[in-house]
Amino acid sequence: MPRKEAGYRPVHDRIHDFGEVEQTLNTKDRQEQASRCMDCGVPFCHWACPLGNKDPEWNDALYHGDWEMAYKLLKKTNDFPEFTGRICPALCEKSCVLYLSTGEAVTNRENECAIAERAYLEGYVTIESPVRNGKKVAIIGAGPAGLAAANQLNLKGYDVTVFDKNEAAGGLLRYGIPNFKLNKKIIDRRIDVMMKEGVKFEYGQEINAEEFVKNGEYDAYVISTGTPQARDLNIPGRELKGVHLALELLSQQNRVLAGMEFDKKDRVTAKGKDVLVIGGGDTGSDCIGTSHRQGAKSVTQIEIMPKPPVGHNDATPWPNWPVILKTTSSHEEGCTRRWNINSLEFLGKDGKLTGVKVQPIDWKPNPEGGRPIMVEAGEVEVIKADIVFLAMGFLKPQHPEYPKNVFLAGDAASGASLVVRAIASGRKTAEQVDKFLNA
Repeated sequence: MPRKEAGYRPVHDRIHDFGEVEQTLNTKDRQEQASRCMDCGVPFCHWACPLGNKDPEWNDALYHGDWEMAYKLLKKTNDFPEFTGRICPALCEKSCVLYLSTGEAVTNRENECAIAERAYLEGYVTIESPVRNGKKVAIIGAGPAGLAAANQLNLKGYDVTVFDKNEAAGGLLRYGIPNFKLNKKIIDRRIDVMMKEGVKFEYGQEINAEEFVKNGEYDAYVISTGTPQARDLNIPGRELKGVHLALELLSQQNRVLAGMEFDKKDRVTAKGKDVLVIGGGDTGSDCIGTSHRQGAKSVTQIEIMPKPPVGHNDATPWPNWPVILKTTSSHEEGCTRRWNINSLEFLGKDGKLTGVKVQPIDWKPNPEGGRPIMVEAGEVEVIKADIVFLAMGFLKPQHPEYPKNVFLAGDAASGASLVVRAIASGRKTAEQVDKFLNA
């Protein structure tokens, strides 16, 4: 049986709203897709998943129509399958035996999402009432790592309070990932469950972690503040009006959709503009999709690295993550994509951006090893642009030395990574806190 994906809503329909672009399969098709999961001698998906999800077990339950058992198996390893089922790059699928042998992995991510949604629909998501142990833990940062740590510690009986600088929980789930990939009601639904189970949330809290810890109000502290510092591009013309970090667009647009209003002078919008996205990753893709929905005139994306091959890359054999060309739903909506392009200067008139001076480059092996050497490979040119979004990743945060009852989780500890890794880190940190407080 071939792999069958749910696919996306038609482009002409989806670019006019911020509703989720991904569709769903009917129950029969979904169970048939779960049946493709085999009784592998060594299920590499277990190893590839940072959470250690037991895909064969819950796929088998799904195939046999036991949705409740499928959810119970899933939630043993994953606190938020409704999040990862929508936005995870599915490392498990890239290690699936079917993928390695036929190129068509089991639809684990979609199956996971379907199980989570059926769980809410059928009432398998129940409210637990943990017995309290009298100890208090503070979580600073309500992104996926902080939420996972809070959920696990709460279920272990700790009195957990989550503090966040924003007006609602979710971190980059809420203020980075567009609604067309993750509707924010999905986050609200899970937060409501956590609150009913006893987790407290304090929003609008700009906390200095060092000072907060010194107060000693809590038995332990988890710092899960993510990677707040985006990588900038400090070339001539950076000060021009129209040059923005990606999150200036993404977080504001999500806030607008949540009902927040901004002055016209503060509004970051691509409406009627020639857009240039610098950076070839998922954040850049999110800028593309958001620009389309705002009514961009044109969208171009440039990447300083070479164009990856399609389908298979001999340079990244399994068990490495396959570095291959990724075409997202946003790319499908219309985008000029270019690789091996270096940005030299932002150009402008009367303080406003008009274009970006760029140059094609190539990469030569470094005779001393390490990072390849950039060399010029073409004439300097100008890409017309009224607005630029810098989507070049985030800088790993630096932390002072904290007391032994302070723990780092997620991107705050590792630097920018995947949501699934953040959840795994939050769970692991909760175990460390529990061990420390019971030593």
